[in-house]
Amino acid sequence: MKEINEQEQQLQLRADLQELQIEHRDLDQAIAALVVDPAVDQVRLRRLKKRKLILKDMIASMESELIPDLNA
Repeated sequence: MKEINEQEQQLQLRADLQELQIEHRDLDQAIAALVVDPAVDQVRLRRLKKRKLILKDMIASMESELIPDLNA
């Protein structure tokens, strides 16, 4: 029973990770498009960059959770 729950958690974690990676990539593309626009709203650009950094940290954390525990 415990192993099934762990497998479900792993699957959910991988699905969540994939969603964050897609959002991170989309933000990267949006930021790249905005940077070339001289009339870009700098506040909006900063918010997008901040969100992208938060996503990067979340992705790194989730990826480390997916690494098997060597002490097990």
